[in-house]
This record gives sequence, structure tokens and C-alpha cells, in this order.
Amino acid sequence: MKDGLLLFAHGARDPAWARPFEIVSERLQAARPDTPVAMAYLEFMSPDMDGAAAQLAAAGCTRVHVLPLFLGTGGHVRRDVPLLLDRLREQHGDAIEWQLHAPLGDQDAVLNAIGQACLSVLE
Repeated sequence: MKDGLLLFAHGARDPAWARPFEIVSERLQAARPDTPVAMAYLEFMSPDMDGAAAQLAAAGCTRVHVLPLFLGTGGHVRRDVPLLLDRLREQHGDAIEWQLHAPLGDQDAVLNAIGQACLSVLE
């Protein structure tokens, strides 16, 4: 089984908005060069989820971990992401297993890091 990582963010009209996500993606790729990593955006930017999924499928991934880069579990995470994953399952059939993970904002490590960053401005 070959794993891939699909990072999913909202997107924005300003290309500079995506720079932190691109940095994260680059660092992940450097840390795990044998694991394909693809960024996807809900709107305004490309690739969209279908495009990123196609990149990972072309790289031979048979299991893709989908990680929403959202700080909160709002409507996009609750409604849009499951619909997008259903579409990917229809498109790719049993060739790829899609595993949805909790968004960043629901992960203790991220919340701790944000807390530490906030505290650091007081020092």
C-alpha cells in the first residue's frame, strides 16, 4: 500500500494567502520524500480536490490521508469535505482508500503550538 497526503485548505483570491500552506507542504515533502504530498483548495485557488487527488493517483497512491487545514470544524469541514470525498470515491472506485482526518484545529499538538506562539508575544 502506498500512502499519500492530501492537504486541504479553503483558498483565497490573494495568492500570498497560500504561502504558509505551501511552506508546510514543502517541509512535509522534505521530511518524507517517498510520500507524495498534494495541496488542494476549496475555492479561488488550484488545484482543487479533484486535481490534487489526480496527482496522488498518478503517483501510485492506494491510500490517501486527507487533512483539512482548517482551525475550526465549520460547515466546510462538516458538509463540503465529505461530499468531495464521496465524489473521489466514485471517480477512483476501490483503487484508492480515502481517509479523512480531523482538521488541524481539533488536534492537541496544533492547539498547544498556537498557545505557545501566543504566549511568546508576551515574553
